[in-house]
Amino acid sequence: MGKASVIIYITIAVLLLLLVSHSPTSNKAKRHSHRRLKLRSNFTFDPHSHQHERIPFDPLVANIERHLEDKQWEKKYIDTHHPELIHEHAPGEESQPEWEDFMDAEDYLNDEDKFNVTDRLVLLFPKIDVDPSDGFVSEHEFTEWNLEQSRKEVLHRTQRDMEVHDKNHDGFVSFDEYDPPSWVRNSDNSSFGYDMGWWKEDHFNASDIDGDGLLNITEFNDFLHPADTSNPKLLHWLCKEEIRERDSDKDGKVNFKEFFHGLFDLVRNYDEESHDTSHHSEDSQDSPARKLFAELDKDGDGYLSDTELLPIIGKLHPSERYYAKQQADYIIQQADADKDGRLTLKEMLDSPYVFYSAIFNEDDEDYESHDEFR
Repeated sequence: MGKASVIIYITIAVLLLLLVSHSPTSNKAKRHSHRRLKLRSNFTFDPHSHQHERIPFDPLVANIERHLEDKQWEKKYIDTHHPELIHEHAPGEESQPEWEDFMDAEDYLNDEDKFNVTDRLVLLFPKIDVDPSDGFVSEHEFTEWNLEQSRKEVLHRTQRDMEVHDKNHDGFVSFDEYDPPSWVRNSDNSSFGYDMGWWKEDHFNASDIDGDGLLNITEFNDFLHPADTSNPKLLHWLCKEEIRERDSDKDGKVNFKEFFHGLFDLVRNYDEESHDTSHHSEDSQDSPARKLFAELDKDGDGYLSDTELLPIIGKLHPSERYYAKQQADYIIQQADADKDGRLTLKEMLDSPYVFYSAIFNEDDEDYESHDEFR
């Protein structure tokens, strides 16, 4: 009888071990080994940087990163505009790194009891799956989600910039209050080779929709981000800027040669879903370039005016929606296990870190190298 009891106990113990080893929690742990999330900032100190900023997926992480970016921006602003506020450290005193302000935030993000990527995806899924709410996240729904997050980021930076330029704090930026950003200035204080005063006035007036000589927050946002505006005057201003930049012979128009060397590449890269950046011979591209040029050249004079450039201005200056769609396409491609072009909650849970590490960059081929985790 004693031997039988021992055998029964051993059998029960083996069964329990098998159950534990095959439990959902164990499988989940194997599939989703914890990876350390590192805070990132979109803020750049380089005024000539034109790389598009990534679109944050999780609003909670975005809020923390915005706080980090604000701290970096504030430090840069003080260094540039108010150097008298910078005090020398006493001998032997070590300055505290800016990142130390966010050590607790990174600890929060990497504490699975506080920030669990699986729980976050379960919470966010129904907020993305809204058009319609059918248990699937489509490319359209993901694009709209990305676009909403991107617009929040852009508006946050606009509000920050407006606080700087709105000298009298009346909620508007006047012509006299605005100082052109450093990225439009050359060493001689000119912009793109022409007078800064003309650029400032023309750009400002195009952004001033109601013509009251003041920019409210919406007009100022369009002023800083003209590619995303629906203001026809500002879109026309963008076309004029393209003409000025591409017009190498300074005749006020763009001929085919000027169009082919620069503008056509931008249009082609926009249209190609693969974003193929490999070399194309001029002979292979001459025919489609001439066809597009002829379609745009409405008066048939052999030149493109600023008005004739309007139909493709959105391809020359891609909007936030364009980048939101590209990032949605990439993430769906990575997480869509059954390749039906949409995501279920299970597919998102099976690839959780795709949503927290993916950064779409059309200049990079190896997406795996873009990892927010250390």
